[in-house]
Amino acid sequence: MFVDRATIDVVAGTGGSGAEAFRRESGVPRGGPAGGDGGKGGDVIMEVDPQLSTLLDFRYRNRYAAERGRHGEGSNRTGRSGDDLVLRVPPGTVVLEDGTDALIAELLEPGQRHVVARGGRGGRGNARFATATHQAPRRWEPGEEGEERRLRLELKLLADVGLVGEPNAGKSTFLATVTAARPKVADYPFTTLTPNLGVVQLSDYRSFVIADIPGIIEGASEGKGLGHQFLRHIERTRTLALFVPVDVEDPQAEYDNLRVELDAYSSDLAARPHCVVLTKTDLLPQGEALPVVEAPDAWGSFAISSVARRELTELLESLWTRSQAVRRAETGAEEEGDRRWWAV
Repeated sequence: MFVDRATIDVVAGTGGSGAEAFRRESGVPRGGPAGGDGGKGGDVIMEVDPQLSTLLDFRYRNRYAAERGRHGEGSNRTGRSGDDLVLRVPPGTVVLEDGTDALIAELLEPGQRHVVARGGRGGRGNARFATATHQAPRRWEPGEEGEERRLRLELKLLADVGLVGEPNAGKSTFLATVTAARPKVADYPFTTLTPNLGVVQLSDYRSFVIADIPGIIEGASEGKGLGHQFLRHIERTRTLALFVPVDVEDPQAEYDNLRVELDAYSSDLAARPHCVVLTKTDLLPQGEALPVVEAPDAWGSFAISSVARRELTELLESLWTRSQAVRRAETGAEEEGDRRWWAV
């Protein structure tokens, strides 16, 4: 089951209380204060696990609490700190504060960690309050409460290329043809109900990742069909491929509708570099010209047949080149930003 949203409550551990105690040793009259400090409460930490691909583990349990710290003890013994609670999430998980939508963390790289709730500090024991004028204090502190937060987890798949099209545009067939992914393929609408990822292998050990999302229909921004619930999975892609089948009544109108729906979801996503891919060219009668789709903002236009494996190499090489160009531009912008920061 593919689960890409979850709301959970996390509670960090409360710190242990400090102890009130006095030395009781043979031969040591009037022993001084010896109450130890309480231990720190455990943190709640999220860690990226590359073996995970959904948020399914958070579907059936929505409250997670770290261990509390132990109380301090006599003989200046500090209480044991509570164990941290590590929650494992798939790459591409976004952690938001539920209710305010404040961004807490974006977890992208394998092994990346972020503390989402900090454990409380342990209280001080009475040994900490001894002074020259007050040598037998009975004062001690309770431990601090750990942070408690309600979080919303959203999964945004990490891919280089995002496939966008109406139902039965040929996206799943293309993905199954050029990658080892096995999405459901059938001759009725909305066969793809959840996003799919596939890795394209090219020559010279080159590869890139393609994300296929369910079909978008006119009015998706108003909740029709599957709506926009899966468009966030292509927000991190470097380029988009808009699929338009040649057997539709008006290819130009279908392309224009896809652009409108992308813009209704996010102007940033609509501004993402994209190409136009005319699909199912094997269905054209012999000698019939390809339909013309005016796409002045597109960086390229291609005509393919996934079933007949026509013109796939040119498209894949172009997608690779474009995604790498965007990646280099992103890396250059980050390095330039770092140089400006150091120059301040």
